[in-house]
Amino acid sequence: MTRRILLVDDELPVLLTLKAVLEMNGFEVETASSAREAEQKLCSQKFEMVITDMRMESETAGFEVIRVARSQTYNPATAILTAYPNLGGDWKTEGAESLLVKPMNTNDLLRQIEALLVTHQDSKAVAADIVRPRHGHVGAAANKEGARKAG
Repeated sequence: MTRRILLVDDELPVLLTLKAVLEMNGFEVETASSAREAEQKLCSQKFEMVITDMRMESETAGFEVIRVARSQTYNPATAILTAYPNLGGDWKTEGAESLLVKPMNTNDLLRQIEALLVTHQDSKAVAADIVRPRHGHVGAAANKEGARKAG
């Protein structure tokens, strides 16, 4: 299964380096160099994860990317990538699930991305079970009742 990531950063060297690292580790990576470009891609394609820099066109451009990502029906995992980790808890209240601080050791970055993807997929599965209760129990009871009446 190909895991698609939208990587957003206005610094080309960072964007290209992270793209290469992620692709070498089995991810399909689409890039955007601004919040506006990221928002367009989020609305026209599907991604399992969005990793966005915080400071691009504005000090909080990353939060705009996160908001658009969270509004998509396909519900991607979301992470803020920043060299300024003093965001406090704002990144959580804005909808990001993880804070990645750059520069970061490649193995640490990959481990955090893998962990976030697993956690996010688990939470999506739980949410799907809550929204769509399993019909097997009702069907099985109805089948037993039908078999009893027929027999």
